Amino acid sequence: MFEACYPKEEKMAEDHRRLVEEMAQGTLLDDPDFLKEIVERVLQEILEAEMTEHLGAAPYERSEGRKGHRNGYKRRTLRTRVGTLNLLVPQDREGTFSTTRLFSRYQRNEKALVLALMEMYIEGVSTRKVKEVTEALCGTSFSKSLVSSLAGRLDSELEAWRSRPLEAKAYPYLFVDARYEKARVGQRVVSQGVLIVSAVRDEGLREIVAVAVADTESEATYQELFRSLRRRGLRGVELVTSDDHEGLKAAISRHFQGASWQRCQVHYARNLTGMVGIAKRKELAAGLRGVFAAATREQALRSVQELADAWRVSHPQVAEHLEEHIEECLTCLAFPEPHRKRIRTTNGQERLNQEIKRRTRVVRIFPNREACLRLVTALAVEQSEEWLTGRRYLDMRELEERRWEEERRPEEVMLMER
Repeated sequence: MFEACYPKEEKMAEDHRRLVEEMAQGTLLDDPDFLKEIVERVLQEILEAEMTEHLGAAPYERSEGRKGHRNGYKRRTLRTRVGTLNLLVPQDREGTFSTTRLFSRYQRNEKALVLALMEMYIEGVSTRKVKEVTEALCGTSFSKSLVSSLAGRLDSELEAWRSRPLEAKAYPYLFVDARYEKARVGQRVVSQGVLIVSAVRDEGLREIVAVAVADTESEATYQELFRSLRRRGLRGVELVTSDDHEGLKAAISRHFQGASWQRCQVHYARNLTGMVGIAKRKELAAGLRGVFAAATREQALRSVQELADAWRVSHPQVAEHLEEHIEECLTCLAFPEPHRKRIRTTNGQERLNQEIKRRTRVVRIFPNREACLRLVTALAVEQSEEWLTGRRYLDMRELEERRWEEERRPEEVMLMER
């Protein structure tokens, strides 16, 4: 009796979900300004909150910690992908309030995206409706001189960020990753390597330290990238995490002598499971997870041998690959246990890569290499600022304690020998 009711209840739930979706779609279609109004309201609230934080008191609040007083509003527009927003920027009597956190960070990304679209149209390589989209975003028509002027101002700002001095005392953990975008070079559409390097500073915060766009992901490219990082003050590197690109590994060994290399466990797992049929991949992946979950290097190597023996008869190439390369993935076991989950892969940059992909999908093919570098850098600046002003990524006291123990160990051995 009860079982017969389930299909009916499920159908009612499905009908209700469909009705809600249709209502939401109808609201957006019937009222194109719906999303714009929401964004405008949210940003206005952010401005009010920033002013309250700046003054140390809410409107009409009497507080001993008050640092100033409000003095009306100033109208300002903010051009975004949902249209031009009309905002009221709070003013203070002393004129010390700044909206840099909202306008500078937000508009920098929007400018980079819009400029890429503008250049596509100007260069005659536009996709469908590019002109209409960019004019809606900018609120006006545009010319080559306008594009050149906007690009020049933004490029100088982004170049200053890319060449800034690296001021932390040490960058113990370094993560190197590459992805690819298509851009027009001459008369051809070619693949361009987008190289991003992030690091964990000695106080435990993350920072994006380098962004570059190059024709190829080669040893020479990485040599120049790392050389630039050293010139800018990168120091104290103890571990570099990346995939197993041969040119990258050679550049790491040359420029970060004394540092260890960690092969990204996710990249390795993908490579290894690709050596077996689909039906066997889950089984092999489960075995690898057991290896990577080991608490010590000795335990991990025992698990590796057991896994290799289990696959030797059916897939000898898998067993051979495990025995020859798996140790490259176990370097993290020499570092503090609380750090291992975050230093064993390059997944920490996944959010940035997803955001880059979401924005570049709009452009599809960049009109030139400069447009690609501009947009990727603008997104990297925003992400790096969020990391540097957010929560600590790692507690670096664990690493300091490990160093202290390693420094004491030779002294203890010498005392025992005496």
